[in-house]
Amino acid sequence: MLVFGIDTCGSAATAALLEDDKLIAQTVINSGRTHSQKMMPQIAEMFRQAEKEAEEVDCFAAAVGPGSFTGVRIGVATAKAMAQAVKKPCAAVSTLHGLANNLAVFDGIICPILDARREQVYNALFRGGRTLTRICEDRALGIEELLAELQEETLPIIFCGDGVPVFRERIVAELGENACFAPIMQSMNLGASVAELGLAMMEAGKTVSYGELVPQYVRLSQAERERLEKENRKG
Repeated sequence: MLVFGIDTCGSAATAALLEDDKLIAQTVINSGRTHSQKMMPQIAEMFRQAEKEAEEVDCFAAAVGPGSFTGVRIGVATAKAMAQAVKKPCAAVSTLHGLANNLAVFDGIICPILDARREQVYNALFRGGRTLTRICEDRALGIEELLAELQEETLPIIFCGDGVPVFRERIVAELGENACFAPIMQSMNLGASVAELGLAMMEAGKTVSYGELVPQYVRLSQAERERLEKENRKG
């Protein structure tokens, strides 16, 4: 089976083609969040170099969030449009699950963090090793709250994601030697990881139609929060 994976939820714009257990192609651009300009040319060139056509893809997997609201929408819209055009199913993959999958064999706690601004991160916790096991659902919480929770953990903890450069010093200060950090490539969102999880979802019968592929933002956008605040003040 040929699976297309896309993730534009973080700082990188990335897509990949996975054929069963073989990575056919992957593209990653991490030079700014202009994903709307860069994504389609990347994808077209990747298909050309891989000598594949969109019609050959069996499933279109997309990271559906959390992450940059604009970035999430770009990746989801791209996968939806491609799947609709060739009438194939989609797989909705958590951005955080994709990041954790980069480090699935780590024997400890995998802690992906995405910078959510306002001293908050998007986060989920996973247990790595022989299998990757989710410990908690995707969430948005304050970095201090997360670090306080992790202080109770006895297993080693590895951090990944675009929140690491923002909060690395505080992580080290709070957790000391119990914290470690993923190498650069494993710390960033990758289309291949999304495609691999999409393949597993397809094999498990957990795909959705293009119409059912929707963003999972985890929290309200700033505009929505401001609207609710205004409504509450009026009430």
